[in-house]
Amino acid sequence: MKKRYEALLALNTHGKEDSSKDIIERLEKELAADGIAVEQVQRLERRELAYEHNHQKSAYYVNFIISAEPAQLEKLRAKLKLDAEVALQNYLVLPSAKAAA
Repeated sequence: MKKRYEALLALNTHGKEDSSKDIIERLEKELAADGIAVEQVQRLERRELAYEHNHQKSAYYVNFIISAEPAQLEKLRAKLKLDAEVALQNYLVLPSAKAAA
């Protein structure tokens, strides 16, 4: 059964600050290709990280609201862990769309 998730990703755009739009579009296409429905994309902004991560002091944040099976989410986590442009990722289970309405 599909669940709704909030996926907060910190993108590594070091040296390519203008490419955040391209990275987000690529991630959207990859999610769709994996059968994950993207309900909403919130482009946040570049912010300082609370602690340095792999010599990176700031990241561009993007928030995806997605619907996926738990197995799909685990596959996504593993895939994004290997993606050099995704510095950090955090997921939160959201109430179903019916319960939210």
